[in-house]
Amino acid sequence: MRTFEHIPFVWRGFSSPYRIASPRIRTIARRALFPVVLCAGIAIPVFGFQLLGLKIGLTDSACPPGIYRMVNRAPSRGDLVLACLPDAIARFGCTRGYLLRGRGCGDGIEPVGKRLSALPGDSVEVMRDYVAVNGQRLEHSATLSRDSRGGSVHHVAWGRYTVQPGEVWLFGTKDARSWDSRYFGPVPASSVRAALEPVLTW
Repeated sequence: MRTFEHIPFVWRGFSSPYRIASPRIRTIARRALFPVVLCAGIAIPVFGFQLLGLKIGLTDSACPPGIYRMVNRAPSRGDLVLACLPDAIARFGCTRGYLLRGRGCGDGIEPVGKRLSALPGDSVEVMRDYVAVNGQRLEHSATLSRDSRGGSVHHVAWGRYTVQPGEVWLFGTKDARSWDSRYFGPVPASSVRAALEPVLTW
């Protein structure tokens, strides 16, 4: 029988000593450290994006989804821009689900990324089947009467407009569902905060 007396010691050798021998304080410290590491993992990219002037675009109504950089120059016609819509327009868009709550604008509603399509002095023609700027039709610019949830959509009156001083028209030209100036009309030029350039798109 003495031959088998060593077996319990052999089996003990297969058990990891680390979980059993670790002091309880070390386990508590590891658990406490996890939320700190998690918060740092979130905060560092957020602050990094702010310092570098980067924005993440998840909509394709005006541009491909991706990461965009705010550039320090005056936006020109055709540029992709970041804009804070006037309060009443932004609140309506948030109520209808077209915009989300978010940082960046004074009303607590996310800014939009649109094409700066018409500047003061330009001619904008809004018709049921198209929008034209200075006689050039924009792609995917037919005006919809209902949104994706079936709600009726108000739009500007059909006709030709001359862009007034201090105003601009913003459009999303990659998707016919874009909620833009064909629906809410021109916005103050001061609504435009920066031009955007792509860093990485997908």
